[in-house]
Amino acid sequence: MSETCPHVDVVHSAIAAGAAAQSPMVASWSRSARLYGLDPANRHPPHRLTASEFAMVRERMEPWIRAAKASLDQLFSAVGAAGCCVLLADSDGVPVERRGEAGDDATFDDWGLWPGALWSEATEGTNGIGTCVIERRPVTVHRDQHFFARNGALGCMAAPIHDHNGQLAGVLDVSSCRTDLTETFAGLIALSVREAARRIEAEAFRRTFAHVRILAVSGLEHNPAALVAVNADDLAVGASHSARVALGIKGNLSKAPVPASDLLSIPGAESLEDAERAVLARALARTGGNVSAAARILGISRATFHRKLGAKRPEEVTQDPAAPCRIPATDASSLPRDGG
Repeated sequence: MSETCPHVDVVHSAIAAGAAAQSPMVASWSRSARLYGLDPANRHPPHRLTASEFAMVRERMEPWIRAAKASLDQLFSAVGAAGCCVLLADSDGVPVERRGEAGDDATFDDWGLWPGALWSEATEGTNGIGTCVIERRPVTVHRDQHFFARNGALGCMAAPIHDHNGQLAGVLDVSSCRTDLTETFAGLIALSVREAARRIEAEAFRRTFAHVRILAVSGLEHNPAALVAVNADDLAVGASHSARVALGIKGNLSKAPVPASDLLSIPGAESLEDAERAVLARALARTGGNVSAAARILGISRATFHRKLGAKRPEEVTQDPAAPCRIPATDASSLPRDGG
């Protein structure tokens, strides 16, 4: 009897029993067999892209490769000694960047855990990268949870990576073919993968919105990827996946921005007068409270500045006329302050 038969029988029996409704793993097995027409006994290695095909995929992912570099290095430093490799894949399940020990390269290459291999669920059945792409959530596929019997020695821990519109951009995966990888240890690695994926999202988000302010979502300080991009008009023009989930944000904010104060419950200017006073406050802050200098910055007279400020007119201020006109500290402290 073939050594693959026990696993094949388990897969077919679970699908036939209708266990997909109770088990995400069996649901993936069912997709693999019924939707993609795959056979769990298939022993063909993963399909690999041609050099030209892979070059196009990698070029498209280049911004993510740059944003992920530090996190990939850090994650590999934590798991590499345990016989694991780290893979960054695109949203089609193609690894584009890899970290691994040189001594393990030949083994991982044989398994197809290598840049340019195709690990979509449609071609490889249930696996860490491909199933993560389909389900858009962190997944761990441990050993015989894979659909193909030939992948039964692998342990794969994967997490999705999202772009600034909340769309899936890729997958971060740690894979091992060590027989001593326990489910408990795999669970610990999975946590590290999720944290690294969040760091990659945050770095890519900051690079995308390098020209505007980046605000962390209050109450989610533990999540470095819960970020909102706010422009000079205090409009939210971008939000990370974590921020979107927490705040219920939909759509493309770069095309349809919304007031940041509405999203983040930050008190803001609700009238033209409030907005005007905020401009005055910023000018005063830049000049250390020097009204004359602040007025020059704004291109208005000192008298106009005082009138808009609602303070006493210059001729009513008791100070040396030759000295720079300064607003009393108590007045300055009562002004609205810029949230940035």
